[in-house]
Amino acid sequence: MFKGLKRVIVDEIHALAESKRGDQLFLALARLQSLCPDLKRVGLSATVEDPQAIAHLLARHPDPCDILLADPGPAPDIRMLVTQEAPPWSGSGGKYAIPAVLEEIKKHKTTLIFHNTRAQAELYFHNIWLANDDGLPIGIHHGSLDRQQREKVEQAMVRGDLRAIVCTGSLDLGIDWGDVDLVIQIGAPKNVKRLVQRIGRANHRYNAPSKALLVPANRFEVVECVAALQAVQAGELDGEPRGKGPRDVVCQHILITACAGPFDADALFTEVTGAGAYSTLTRAEFDDCLTFCATGGYALRAYDQWQRLLQRPDGLWQLRDPRASRNIRMNIGTIQDTDTLKVRMKRARGGKPLGEIEEGFAATLSKGDTFLIGGQIVRYEGLRDLTVEVSRDAGKKPKIATFLGTKFATSTQLSARILKKFQQASWPELPPHTADWLALQRKVSRLPEPGRLLIESFPHDGHVHTAIYGFAGRNAMQTLGLLLTKRMEELGLNPLGFLATDYATLIWGLDKITDPNALFEINALRTGLETWLAGNAVMKRTFRACATIAGLIQRNTPQQRKSGRQATFSSDILYDTLHKYDPDHVMMQITREEAMKGLIDFSRIEDMVARVGTRIDLIELNRVTPLAAPLFLEVGRVPVKGMAEEKLLAAEAARLMATAGLPS
Repeated sequence: MFKGLKRVIVDEIHALAESKRGDQLFLALARLQSLCPDLKRVGLSATVEDPQAIAHLLARHPDPCDILLADPGPAPDIRMLVTQEAPPWSGSGGKYAIPAVLEEIKKHKTTLIFHNTRAQAELYFHNIWLANDDGLPIGIHHGSLDRQQREKVEQAMVRGDLRAIVCTGSLDLGIDWGDVDLVIQIGAPKNVKRLVQRIGRANHRYNAPSKALLVPANRFEVVECVAALQAVQAGELDGEPRGKGPRDVVCQHILITACAGPFDADALFTEVTGAGAYSTLTRAEFDDCLTFCATGGYALRAYDQWQRLLQRPDGLWQLRDPRASRNIRMNIGTIQDTDTLKVRMKRARGGKPLGEIEEGFAATLSKGDTFLIGGQIVRYEGLRDLTVEVSRDAGKKPKIATFLGTKFATSTQLSARILKKFQQASWPELPPHTADWLALQRKVSRLPEPGRLLIESFPHDGHVHTAIYGFAGRNAMQTLGLLLTKRMEELGLNPLGFLATDYATLIWGLDKITDPNALFEINALRTGLETWLAGNAVMKRTFRACATIAGLIQRNTPQQRKSGRQATFSSDILYDTLHKYDPDHVMMQITREEAMKGLIDFSRIEDMVARVGTRIDLIELNRVTPLAAPLFLEVGRVPVKGMAEEKLLAAEAARLMATAGLPS
């Protein structure tokens, strides 16, 4: 089939370079290169911060790769949306800006309104529709909607029937509709590359500048949006360092290779290490993966179901049972979606598919509960054959479906730019309400600095509160909260709880911190992490994902697809078995590596501790500080059900800001 293949073009290569989908693609390209030695590879992208690193992934290692830089065209027209109302102190919905957004929609042909998560997109679409007094045609598009629903919106867009689409990353790439003349980003983009990619969806013509508006969702995001704007204007993109290629994908590649016929291990090792992400894979690591694919490894080799490969007398490896190829092929892939259930209108109403919701969210629903999907408020009627049946509801206050989606963390480079901005003498580029807020923080305490760690300690509501401004991203700050409260327990400091944002961790308890250096001793943090991970659900969740990719757990069989609970049960038993009898099993090694990179993001904590050293500034104050005040509004944030709750929340916000010396 591929005998005459001359060239493979990989578009939007930056998106593949950051995921296991990309790792699998590059291994597949290495296989194609073995079949077609003269094959040329071309990668295209407008948002690559390190072209040499991407070239290393694309090229056949160790061959060189030419890098051609195109004329970027006109600079984008990008600015922050000016609104009559100041952004709120907390939250991520951007509801306050809806009147101004509607005015912008009226001025343009077609507008894309990007959100960072599906839940935010659904809620925003609902709110903008309630405020859409002029009846502007507005659609919604995200990955949890039914495919037919998404295609219907796309076709309406092509015909020019829609003035705006509220969307998520589902429209980040490859949309070349010339009529899109404005992009609006609701909430800080968290990543300069993502912002540039989204800006590029507007005026998709070579000689026309892309036009975009940023809408910060809260007061701190004003600073983040301005920092991102300046990074775009300076042409500075961000990106996290790319580690070694994950070995669960190598295990899957070995099994897929065996499905194609007998293979030589030496030749396959050469092929795999020809893929840039795996150029540093050692032969011992490869052999561990091969042994796992062949026998399941030491603790599992007694079970027939994991005896999948055998070595022939001529040294080649092949499937032990050729019939196994069907199951292996049915489980190819690296995308690990959360378990979802289909949502349909109740059959009496035609059974129209609407999309999917998480299994965990569906489990919380009782008959009569309402939620948002596809911009509609629907009423839960029941569960039939693993399908959620709903009917339309005329209410205006739904129970919001919390789609998992993707929760982005602010990039390291953007965080560094924010810290640098804090050191300015004044901030003429910021709106007065935000500049005054930062000036007051500097007056009563101080602002965080690059290369130092600011910790504030103050009393509030009868407890000692400690705010740690690490600027390491939400996942890392969450992990830091877990580890620091554990350390505080060990030191007898009686912590009661914590919360985390992209830029800070707030801990409350009974006792003051007196020696912050003792808390941030990296070996103690690492030991605490290992202890915490050993009995934590994060490891089991990560193990399940890795084991599914590596072929240890098969979700799909010719008979049926395992439910999420069945797969979890199987993976938990396997995890407990390996943890007890074979803790150094290759799947346990892979799980630890992946857990440290994913939800835990411990490398950012290590980088922060290394960057700061002993330069920790502990400031004791007698009241909440301006920078810490918005953190309190994160505590116990629940869906608002009516005006009474909204008024109570607004009163609490005003009280907190007054306590911090700020105008409401």
